[in-house]
Amino acid sequence: MPEHFSILAPRGRDAAIIGQVLQRTGIVCTVCAGLAGLRESLDGNIGGAVVTEESLSGADLEPVLDWIAGQPSWSDLPLIVLATRQTGSRPPRAAALLDRLGNVVLLERPINAETLTSAATSALRARRRQYQTRDLLAGREQSENALRQLNDTLELRVAERTGELEAARETLAFALDSAGMGSWDLDLRHDTARRSRRHDRIFGLPVEGQQPKWGRAIFLRHVVEEDRDAVGRAFDRAILNGGLEIECRIRRGDGAVRWIDVRGRVEYAEDGEPVRMAGVVMDTTDRRRTEDALHQAQKMEAIGQLTGGVAHDFNNLLTVIVGGLDMMIRRPDRTDRIVRLAEAAMTAARRGEQLTQQLLAFSRRQMSRPETLNPNRLLLEFRALAQRAVGEAIDLQVELDPAVHPVRVDPAQFESAVLNLVVNARDAMPDGGTIRLECRNVHLPTEAVAERGIAPGAYVMVCVTDSGAGIDNETLKRAFEPFFTTKEVGKGSGLGLSQVYGFMRSAGGDVVIDSTPGVGTSVRLHFPRSNDEMVEERQDAAGMVPLRRASIGDTVLLVEDDEQVLGMAVESLEELRYKVVVSRNAREALEHLRGPERIDILFSDVVMPGGMNGAQLAVEAQRLRPGLKVLLTSGYVGDGAAGQAIGQDLPVLNKPYRRDELAQKLRVVLGGL
Repeated sequence: MPEHFSILAPRGRDAAIIGQVLQRTGIVCTVCAGLAGLRESLDGNIGGAVVTEESLSGADLEPVLDWIAGQPSWSDLPLIVLATRQTGSRPPRAAALLDRLGNVVLLERPINAETLTSAATSALRARRRQYQTRDLLAGREQSENALRQLNDTLELRVAERTGELEAARETLAFALDSAGMGSWDLDLRHDTARRSRRHDRIFGLPVEGQQPKWGRAIFLRHVVEEDRDAVGRAFDRAILNGGLEIECRIRRGDGAVRWIDVRGRVEYAEDGEPVRMAGVVMDTTDRRRTEDALHQAQKMEAIGQLTGGVAHDFNNLLTVIVGGLDMMIRRPDRTDRIVRLAEAAMTAARRGEQLTQQLLAFSRRQMSRPETLNPNRLLLEFRALAQRAVGEAIDLQVELDPAVHPVRVDPAQFESAVLNLVVNARDAMPDGGTIRLECRNVHLPTEAVAERGIAPGAYVMVCVTDSGAGIDNETLKRAFEPFFTTKEVGKGSGLGLSQVYGFMRSAGGDVVIDSTPGVGTSVRLHFPRSNDEMVEERQDAAGMVPLRRASIGDTVLLVEDDEQVLGMAVESLEELRYKVVVSRNAREALEHLRGPERIDILFSDVVMPGGMNGAQLAVEAQRLRPGLKVLLTSGYVGDGAAGQAIGQDLPVLNKPYRRDELAQKLRVVLGGL
């Protein structure tokens, strides 16, 4: 910082006296011999100068004036000029010189020490502020230089980053295009979109020149009409949950119909408003064609395996039946032999019935009578049967959640499915072990059911776990195939798990197997929670009614299109002393119903030709004759429409049936029990 003054006073002792006065105030002074010395002293950090007016003359003054004129913007050197007192105005030349000197304080002699000290102190204080300004300007300049350097660096980094992003964008675009995927970015507020060329090629839009407008509304117009509502709902769900997954058909700009797969994610503003959705689209037509061809090949292979297994098992059963009947016809006089052969044929026929029911369960064509009930009740009633099935060497543990939700299932099919699993678990532990039967509530999230064909939500899990040998991965892959079994010949049909699979699908749930070789197997059945009212517990009315023949005059309208089944049914009904009115289709049955003859009960097959099935016939019959009793019979429900039409108020007798079963069912229906 400037702390010293230069003094130029060449006459007498003026310089020494001025120096003494200023030094008493702490100001360091330098006495200059002449103008040249004064000029030289100005290059340091000088605080000011005291000069006498008479010393400011001669050629050496110009360098001093040039230095004063060339000061930087922050500098204005203070000069104290001691002048001789004059009367009147100063000469113009003297005034001009003082003007060129700049920041001048003019003191006329004689002056006292206080005046000189005061002027010097003020000058030094102002000079210090000038140096502070210099330092501030220097600091600001350094900051500006640093900022310029930073800006240059940032510009370089921005340019590099922009180049990297552009390269990444080009790489991504190339990768998406190589994978056959088009990208899109939808502005949800304005329903406008940016998209890639591959996207437009997928939709058959022009990719050169001005791109046509695009948005959700335009996209939906490209979706085929049959898929449009579902796609619109998928968009609405995506707005709520943040993810879009659509597979649908579109009609391209050239009229071709193609399959596409669309995936996207939603971006939300800070207030939660959905503002953007972006993702990819892919033409999956060729893949679907390939998958369809593969599925067809797999289906044909499965059909071949299925028919081979059915033929093998039924040929064995028919051998017993046909052989026994042949021997009965050849020697009808031996009653004991006929009874033994007939019993063997009946046993084989019952095995055939069981085999048929398993096939129907797998194909989901089995007649189903679902009820909304507590699964714990079924499992508790089933426990004794299960314990007998596994034997004393197996520890059967039952764990039931008392708060379990109700489910809607056919009770008989439910027990059959669980029994299948328990028996399989028993067979996996020939030397004994533990089977745990568990029932509890579970929640299946979206990711857990993504590939299982069921909806996320509340389910009831029935789990059968054993400590047996376990199942390897290759066997697990084929576990649900019909007629696939790892048991010895004659020990299993290979339809147990396929029956469970079919039952679970018809119940709206699924089945999952987890197994570790050497540790054990766990089979989990997931039933969707039912919100319907549960049925009251009741004892089977059929089991309370003894076998009785018809009352006098009871008339059955029998509807059956198969002649041999028709003949057997007529004979059974007549033996039970019913009067029988025969119809071979729904049209003939309706003619009888419109007539005057007495009809007490309609006994009809469900699946019939002619455009009206048995369930539909029952509805029309009760419209024509309110209060008419109806009993349906079937072993196959066709495409499922008939099964769906059968309500809980229409009783069903499953085929095949025996005369006693027919008699009992008729009396239950006629008696209103």
